[in-house]
Amino acid sequence: MWAMAIRTLRHRTAALSATFLALVLGTVIVMTCGGLLETGIRNNAPAQRLAGADLVVTGDRDLPRGDETAVLPERPALDDSLTAAVRNVPGVERAVPERVFEAAVLGGRSQPGSAPDAQAHGWSSAAVTPYELTEGRAPAGPRDVVLDEATARAYGVRPGDEVRVAAQGSAGAYRLTGVVRTAHAVDRGAVFFTDDRARALSPALADIAVTAAAGTDHGELKDRLGEVVADRTAKAQTPAKVVSGDDRGAVEYPEVLTRKEDLIALAGAFGGMATLVAVFVVSGTVALSVERRRREFALLRTVGATPRQLRRLLLAETLMVALVAGAAGWFAGPPAGERLFEEFTGSGMVSEAVAYEQGWIPAVAAAGALLLTSLLGGFLGGRRGVKVTAVEAMAESTVRTRWATPTRMVAALLFLAGAVALAILTWVLFDGPIAASTAGPTVLCTAIALALLGPGLTKLCTVLISGPVKAVTGASGELAVVTARARAVRMAGVVTPVMLAVAMATANLYLQTTQTDASREAYAQNLRADAVVESASGTLDPALTADVRATEGVAAAGAYVTSTGWIDGIGDEDGVPLQGIDARGAARTTALDPVGGEVADLTGRTIALPAGAADGRSVGDTVEVRFGDGAAADLRIAVLFEGRAGYDTAFVPADLLAGHTDGALPQQILVRAEDGTGAAALTANLEKTLADHPGTAVADRDDLIEANIKDTETQAWVNYLMVGMIVAYTAISVVNNLVLSVSGRRREFGLQRLAGATRRQVLRMLTIEALIVAGIGVALGTAAAATALVPFSHAAADSMLPSGPLSIYAAVVAGAVALALTATLVPGWAALRARPAEAALAEE
Repeated sequence: MWAMAIRTLRHRTAALSATFLALVLGTVIVMTCGGLLETGIRNNAPAQRLAGADLVVTGDRDLPRGDETAVLPERPALDDSLTAAVRNVPGVERAVPERVFEAAVLGGRSQPGSAPDAQAHGWSSAAVTPYELTEGRAPAGPRDVVLDEATARAYGVRPGDEVRVAAQGSAGAYRLTGVVRTAHAVDRGAVFFTDDRARALSPALADIAVTAAAGTDHGELKDRLGEVVADRTAKAQTPAKVVSGDDRGAVEYPEVLTRKEDLIALAGAFGGMATLVAVFVVSGTVALSVERRRREFALLRTVGATPRQLRRLLLAETLMVALVAGAAGWFAGPPAGERLFEEFTGSGMVSEAVAYEQGWIPAVAAAGALLLTSLLGGFLGGRRGVKVTAVEAMAESTVRTRWATPTRMVAALLFLAGAVALAILTWVLFDGPIAASTAGPTVLCTAIALALLGPGLTKLCTVLISGPVKAVTGASGELAVVTARARAVRMAGVVTPVMLAVAMATANLYLQTTQTDASREAYAQNLRADAVVESASGTLDPALTADVRATEGVAAAGAYVTSTGWIDGIGDEDGVPLQGIDARGAARTTALDPVGGEVADLTGRTIALPAGAADGRSVGDTVEVRFGDGAAADLRIAVLFEGRAGYDTAFVPADLLAGHTDGALPQQILVRAEDGTGAAALTANLEKTLADHPGTAVADRDDLIEANIKDTETQAWVNYLMVGMIVAYTAISVVNNLVLSVSGRRREFGLQRLAGATRRQVLRMLTIEALIVAGIGVALGTAAAATALVPFSHAAADSMLPSGPLSIYAAVVAGAVALALTATLVPGWAALRARPAEAALAEE
């Protein structure tokens, strides 16, 4: 059978090239997703600034929440006394207590160019990397500072110059005493103060960098340190741990931990979706190939070939094509995965500190997916073609009319039932963005069901549109409709990928736009501020709030902090967004609608909860809150307010929440203008007030809203990219199938021309057929997308229709039509170049 398969392949390279291309692209996509999945699982972030430390003692960011483990978004602080205990452990040569906080160089001789983001430290931390002085000396006084070489060069400063640095809510002039360089790359810029000045700016101890004594086994030292650290922090709310190797990188870049799950979920979901789509694409391509070979199979059945033998022949051919396709995809997969990973890191979806990893696991996964795709695709695509009897095969050798089998119908009904169940779950059980977890699979189940019912639906749709098509297009349209109805089974093979592309593109694009708009609206409805004051270093001096309140045209102002926390009975393992507000200005700067309590009472150790998520609690009750740094506190409920279902947010006093964030200070100041004060006047007045506070700036309400949904928009962009890959893959299938279908009709075209039809009339007929294919595919794809979009829009935005520009749908439809026309007319024009008599003798 293998020898026969090799011989048949030699004469059918054109027909099998579509299968080859589909398998190559499927392999590349699966390998790409596999590489991203492996990268997310390994989550290796090579140490940069901490590369010189053998071990690092840091707060444990893992927070057990039932069966799940959450990641703390803020840095757990260590007790200063822990440093002495670490130094006393046998085998420790040096233990450096580190203060780490954000800093911004505001200017030197020139304005900043490509200066890297900067972190500030005490001077003793320079020995950890190690940084070495190339110019000047170490800082010695409270107004001394040292910069890394890249930052100093970007600002055009040298030792002896004055630089302005903003850090921890204040900005001031410092004397640059030295410039340092490290032997290896460090992405972030470094600003070094004296140890005393760093401690004054940021009292919290971030980590302890440990250097082992010569000859000490690092594994044994890590175990000894672990015992000491565990003993000293056993009673603390946030225990500490000892890390080594690439885990040190996560200490420098905490987003490595917080964004790990996003990459794993994304890669796994799209890898599975790509495999499923590949099965459909390959099976459709093989089915069309089999349709073109029905005369051949009829002759083989006549001379005694059994269905099993023909099935083995098809599978052998498909597997041999898969071997070549796998080899091509093997080489293309890793570069494609690395390029896509670069896009992810550039967008902020993944930390730039994470190293891309693609070992043998994605290759094995791609090989398994390739094998599964080729076997299933070959089996499903050729199942009907090899089972007919010899007499039936000869009778159907030109046009196949039967398609419905019990197995196919049962499978279609099962997928349709699954889609209905998922749609009901989305509508009834979920609120907010979580509804996307069931809405996404809904469109897939519906699309699969419609694909299985494709021939029948295609014939039904053709009957429904036959009247209007004939009325508008005349004789050419009538011929196109007759052909479409006669070739309904074959036409379904090209309608299905159009439907699949339209369904996936429409559903996924509008799921993202709806989710983004709903998140934006949910945040904006609680916000009344007209402007916001922010700082280059990310923190503000609390005393600045009073100056802002005294500014002309300001009706109210209050400090503002954001973080994430965990509240019993509210939210899931990902926590609940926490907003820290100032009760003095909250009534004017926020739009909280209390149903119990007063916003003015939100002071001290209190909290405001949405009434719908309060879980039976009332004003005056106490609730346990776990803050972003892991610290727990019992807070009294001061306010219950009307919140939006699915977008639960809790409010606490700004000074309370700030103490549990990395900066430990307010992040922004919300400002409400007096009646009659315009936005321009308010901004101008605030800028006058801020002139004495370097590093601060004024932004408007829209900037604050966009910053709040930045993560949602980043996730949306990444999903657009991944969906685009799969839709493009499906679009290539559309082209493949249409080219196969049209190029196999040379005999038909030849007979039409011998009967008197001109080339132009045949092309007109093909144009109408392409429009019918596109129209049916768009209609079915839109219906499939609606099964996901309508329930999701109801759950996320309390609307029956998704939000987002109509131009998205118009672009999807236009793309489907353009693909269908191009892939039909180009091969059709090529087929019509042959002389009619020669074409009439060609194989069907």
